[in-house]
This record gives sequence, structure tokens and C-alpha cells, in this order.
Amino acid sequence: MPDDFGPCAVTIGNFDGVHAAHRQIMRRTVEAATRNGWTSAVLTFDPHPAKLLAPSRAPRLLTTLAQRCALIEEQGIDEVLILPFTQEISKFTAEQFVEELLVKRLQARLVLVGDNFRFGHRAAGDTALLRRLGAQLGFSTEIAGTISSRGKIVSSSTIRHLIESGDVSRACRMLERPHFLEGRVVPGRGIGSKQTVPTLNLETGAEVLPKTGIYVTRTHDLDDARQWPSVTSVGFNPTFNGDRLTIETFLLSNFDGGTPKRIRVEFLRRIRDERKFESAEALKREILRDVGRAQAWFRRLERFRADHARYTK
Repeated sequence: MPDDFGPCAVTIGNFDGVHAAHRQIMRRTVEAATRNGWTSAVLTFDPHPAKLLAPSRAPRLLTTLAQRCALIEEQGIDEVLILPFTQEISKFTAEQFVEELLVKRLQARLVLVGDNFRFGHRAAGDTALLRRLGAQLGFSTEIAGTISSRGKIVSSSTIRHLIESGDVSRACRMLERPHFLEGRVVPGRGIGSKQTVPTLNLETGAEVLPKTGIYVTRTHDLDDARQWPSVTSVGFNPTFNGDRLTIETFLLSNFDGGTPKRIRVEFLRRIRDERKFESAEALKREILRDVGRAQAWFRRLERFRADHARYTK
């Protein structure tokens, strides 16, 4: 962290997933900084504090650190500051955290946090203490309330549950983007190209995976601008007695320019459960029905976008 950062508006948190509530507070941070001529900043931690303090209770993360930083920067934040969460940092009192980091290092003029924000050793500091310290040390404090989506509070833990239960559509609304998996394309068992349909097999280190099943997806080549509508299977290939989880994506349009080496798969809607078929031919027929369902979904999406564009002119 820099020694002389300059006056800033800063928001603090883990921001796993960079969901709708995170984005709201980041927009407020950018607006305040722009209005006052300050730097807009996010202060986040790596690793997640729970991984150091309570490893058995540490959450599975929706995003890697690199993904989190990229998503934060998309919100218009000037600087993403990553604080290595060490034993030393974990022992900072609430007062030390504010005085040493926010005031001396960052010259914070405005600190924006969620209403459940805790800080300092043993999470002793809360938003009331932050307000009092700000009044003493020369910065303002803004507390962002919770936001809801269809009756549920938007939170990283809720989104994890939605994804792992297969409700990727609702997770998408809470994230304000699709949940995605990234990684290398690796060789499969060769069954698809010979007996059903050819697929791209994704190898990923993601900690949160969608429930096994078949999904409407969109696939991006991470090395260029290509993207394709797609159908993705997350599962164990029961028809072929598979014994390990695979993530296999069938592209709904040709990929000119060669097979991608690294891809991002965005999960848009769940189609059905994974199940065992009596033959490869029966599975292929069902895959083609899945393709038809996905193509119909993408057509509806295009009609919605066209109607929205027409009515908002």
C-alpha cells in the first residue's frame, strides 16, 4: 500500500463476486470522488480474512483475486488496493486500522461501507465506531443499506447458494452479470466427437460450481474477441459411466480461427438435470433438443433487446 496516496473516497470489503450491492456502493464512491476531485479507491483483502482466522469456516469464493480486481475496475474505480491479510494486520485494533491505514496511508476523506461492516482485531469495530473515529480524524462516513432482489437480500453467500442449487438466472440478477467459469480447454475422452456432439472441455480452479445439469451458456475466447452461444453440461457423464466431474460446452455456431485455448463460460439459464440415457444415440437426441431450447432462449433475448432499444429511444 502506498505511503502517500492522496485524498480519496474509499470503500472497504472483500467484495467477492462484485455483486449488485457492491456495485451500488462503488458507484457512490466514484460519484463522491469525482464531485470532490479525489481518487476513488477500493480497499480489499487477500487472502479472505476467514482463510487465516477460521479456515474451516472460510467461504468458497465466487471470484479469484484477478477476476475481482477486473470487475471492480469495470465500475470506474481509479485504484484497487490489495491489503495482504497477515497475522500482523489481523491484530490491528479498530483504532489502529483507521489511523494507520485509512488516515495516514490513504488520506481518506470519505469512507463508504455496508451496514454490516466490521473491522479491527476480533472484528471489534462497527459502523458506529467508524463514524466516531471519522469525526475525530477528519473523514466522513457513509453507510450503505442492504439491497434486495425479489425478496432476498443480495449477498455473496446467497449467490453461492443459488449457483450451487442451479438457479443461475437468479444469481445473474443479483450479480448484475452472469456467473462465469474460466480456464484452459483440455482434451476429453473423445466420446463427444465420435458418438454425440463435439465439445470444449473446461479445466477450471473455480471454487463455486453450478449444480450438475445442462445450461444455456455463452462462451468467450479469452485470447481474442470471439464469443458463441452455447450449451454446457456440468456433470459426470452417467450415460458413459463417468467417474469425475467434467464441464463440457457445445458451441451453437462454428468457431472459425481454430479451437480456443482458454475460455470463459457464462451460465445464463438451467435447462434440465443430468441423467443417464440408454444409449449414446438417445443422449444425442436429447442434446439436440437442449440445443433447440437454448436457441429459442437466445431468440427471446434478442427480441427483448430489440424491443427495449425501440422503447428507450
